[in-house]
Amino acid sequence: MFELTIRRSRWILGAFAVLALVMGTLSATLFDRVHGGGYIDPGSESSQAAAVLRDTFGQATPNLVLLVQTRESVDDDASATAATKLVTELTSVAGVAGVTSYWTDRSPRLRSADGTKGLIMAGILGEEAEVEKRVGDLADRFGGTHGPLEVRVGGYAMLLHETVQQSEKDVVLGESIAFPIALVALLLVFGGLVAAGLPLVVAMVTVLITMGALWLIASVTDLAATATDVAALLGLGLAIDYSLLIISRYRDELVAGQQPAAAVVATMRSAGRTVVFSAATVAVALSGLLFFPMPAVRSMGYAGLAVAVIAATVALTVLPAILFVLGARIDSGRLWWFLRAARPAPGEGAWHRLARFVMMRPVPIGVAITGLLLVLGAPFLGVNLGFPDERSLPESMNNRQVTETIQRDFAATEQNGLFAVLPESAYSAAGLDAYARKLSNIENVHRVDTATGSYSHGGLLAAPALADDRFRAVNAAYLAVVPDTTDPVVLDRIAGDIRAVPAATPVLVGGVAAANADAIDSVISALPYALAFVVLILLIVLFVLTGSAVLPLLAVVLSVLSLTATFGALVWIFQDGHLSGLLGFTVTGDLPPTVPVLLFGVAFGLAMDYQVFLLARIREEYRRTRSNALAVTSGLERIGRIVTAAAVLISVVFLGFLASDITFMKALGIGLPLAVLVDATLVRGFLLPAAMELLGDWNWYAPEPLRKLRRRFGIEEGPSALVTPDRADWRQPVRL
Repeated sequence: MFELTIRRSRWILGAFAVLALVMGTLSATLFDRVHGGGYIDPGSESSQAAAVLRDTFGQATPNLVLLVQTRESVDDDASATAATKLVTELTSVAGVAGVTSYWTDRSPRLRSADGTKGLIMAGILGEEAEVEKRVGDLADRFGGTHGPLEVRVGGYAMLLHETVQQSEKDVVLGESIAFPIALVALLLVFGGLVAAGLPLVVAMVTVLITMGALWLIASVTDLAATATDVAALLGLGLAIDYSLLIISRYRDELVAGQQPAAAVVATMRSAGRTVVFSAATVAVALSGLLFFPMPAVRSMGYAGLAVAVIAATVALTVLPAILFVLGARIDSGRLWWFLRAARPAPGEGAWHRLARFVMMRPVPIGVAITGLLLVLGAPFLGVNLGFPDERSLPESMNNRQVTETIQRDFAATEQNGLFAVLPESAYSAAGLDAYARKLSNIENVHRVDTATGSYSHGGLLAAPALADDRFRAVNAAYLAVVPDTTDPVVLDRIAGDIRAVPAATPVLVGGVAAANADAIDSVISALPYALAFVVLILLIVLFVLTGSAVLPLLAVVLSVLSLTATFGALVWIFQDGHLSGLLGFTVTGDLPPTVPVLLFGVAFGLAMDYQVFLLARIREEYRRTRSNALAVTSGLERIGRIVTAAAVLISVVFLGFLASDITFMKALGIGLPLAVLVDATLVRGFLLPAAMELLGDWNWYAPEPLRKLRRRFGIEEGPSALVTPDRADWRQPVRL
C-alpha cells in the first residue's frame, strides 16, 4: 500500500486537492442544514407529550415571545392598535398556534410593571429543527419597528436559532486563532518552515473534507450546530498530532541513513500503523456518544467518527506523498535563530532519567500522584446537571435580553409552562376538574388551564370560556400548568411533582423543564452501555497492538484516572463560578450533562491515542531487548518528547474553544487541554512507569489462546534503521 503511495504520489496529491476543494465548496452551505438544540430525547415522555399536543390538538408550548416596547404606554390607542394588528398577523401565520397577548387577553401578567412594555406569546409547531428554521423568518418579519412599537424576538425557538448563528461565528473565530498559534508552536518544535507547515497542510485538507462530510451527514439526519465547532478543532488537532508522529519518524529514518523512498516506507510501516491504531481508539471512544439518544450528543459522535477517519486517511496518504516529493528538503527553510541542542546519548535523556527515577520508587510516587488526581477530582462529587438556557449565550443575544427583561419587569411565567396530556382519555368533565384541582395545589403552581376552566390553589379560578375548547379533542384532553417562578431548579421539581400526581388515565408530561429532566435521565441510563462498549472495544484494539492482556487494562485505568482532575475543574470553574469573570461567562449553578459526556469521549479517546503512541514504542523496545525495565525507559525516552509535543500542540488548538461565546463550548476549551496535559505529564510521566515497574514481566502476559489469536490477526511495528547506541551517528541534532 505504502509503495503505491510513492509510485502515485502526485496523483494522490491531485486527487485530494480536488476532493478538498469539492467538499469545502459543499460546506459553504453547511450552516443552512444544521440546527440548534438537540438536547431533548426524542423517545422520552416529554417528547411524546409534545407530539400529541402538536398532532392531536394543533398546539405547542409558548416557544416564541415578542417583547413589545411602546413609546408611552401599552394602553394608549396608537400602541394598542399597532399591537393588535401584530397579534392578528401572527395568528394568521400557518404553523403558529396559541397566540396570546396583553392586548387580546388583558392579563396583567403580560404587562410590564411600568406599563411601557407588553408581551405577545405563541407556539411554533414542529420538531426542533423545523422550529429553528421557521423562527428566523418570523424574527425578520415581526422584529424591529412597527409604527409606535419596537419589537424584540425571544423564546426557546430563538435560543435554538441564535445557537446556530453563534456556532457559525465560533468556527471561524476558533480556527483563525488556532491556526496561527499552532504554526508558531510547530516552528518551535521543528525549527523550519517546511516541516512546520506540513501538519497545517494536512490539517487544512482534513478540516475541509470533514466539513463537507458533515454537510452530507446533515443531508440525511439531524445535525447539531455545536458539532461543527467540535469537528473543526478536533480535526485540526488530530491532523497535527498524526503529522507530528509521522514527520518525526521520517526525519529519524533520514538521520539513520535511509534514502527518502525507503524512509517513507519504513515510517509508514511503523508510525503509519501506529496512526491507524490511534485513529481507531479515538473513533471507538467517540462512537460511544452514539449510545445517547439526544441528537446533539449523537451529532458530536457522527462528527468525531468522521474526523478520526478523515484525519488518519489524509495523514496516511497525503502526508507520505508530500514527504516523498520533498525528500531531504523536509529541512528546508530552517530558521537561522533556531538553536538545536545536541540529542543526548541513549540513557541520558530527560525522559529516561525521569522513568528511572520513578521506577526506583514506584509505590510512593504512584500513591502520591493517584491521591493528587483524586483530590483534584473531588468537586465532581457535587455536580449538578442541567441543560443550557439563555445564560449560556452572550448578553448581546436577543433571546437573552428578552428573557432577562421579562424576568425583571414582568410577572409572566407562561413561557416556562408545563403541560399534562391525557391522550387516551374519554372526556369527563368531573374527572378533568378533579385532576386540575390536584395539579393546582402543587407548590409554586400559579394556575392550571384546561377545558373545564382555570384553577388555582385547588379551587376554580375562572369558568371555562370558548377559547378553552382547544384543551380537548376526541378521547383526549390536556392541561396547561403555569408556574409562579422562572427558577430552573423549582421548575424541575414541579415537573416531578406533576408526574407524581395520580390520574385515572395515562398522563404524558411535557414542557422544557420536563424535557430537561428526561434528557438527564436518558444520559444516566445510556452511560453504562456506552462505557461498556467503548472499554470492551478498546481492550480488544490494544490487545491486538501489544499482545498483552494486562497492558490494555492498565491503559484504560490510567486514562480514566487522568480525567478526574478535569471533571473536578469543570465543576469548580463552571458550576461553582470560579474564574467566571476571567473567562467571561454567566454562572448557572449547574453543568450541562453533555459536557462531561463529550469530554469523556474526546479526552478519553485522546488519552488512549497517546497510550497507543507510547505502548507501540515500548512494545518495539521490549521485542528488541526482552527487558521490561529497558523497554519502559527506552520507549519513554524515544517517544516521550513526541507525545509531549503532540499534547502541547493539540492543547493549543483546543484553546480555540475558549474563543466561543457559548458557555459549554468554553468548558471544552478548559477541559480538553487540561485533560490532555494531565495525561501527558502526570499519568504518562509518573503513573505509567510506576505501574509497569510494579507489574514487571506481567505487563506482557497473555493466555496462550489469545496469543494464537493475535499471531493470526495481530500487527507488529515494522523494522527501522533508527539510531542505536552502537552507531557512530547517534549524537545528531534534535529534530523535535
